Amino acid sequence: MTLTIANLQPIVALIAGVLILFVPRILNYIVALYLIITGILGLGIIKF
Repeated sequence: MTLTIANLQPIVALIAGVLILFVPRILNYIVALYLIITGILGLGIIKF
């Protein structure tokens, strides 16, 4: 299986959801990291 943006976004969302479920205080950090990662991948700065 090759790792593409289409595969990476659901995996990141799943991990973020589980972390939010168990540690709700880190919601701001998880959302910020998700947005940064999605932005970087969307701009094509890092290619998989």
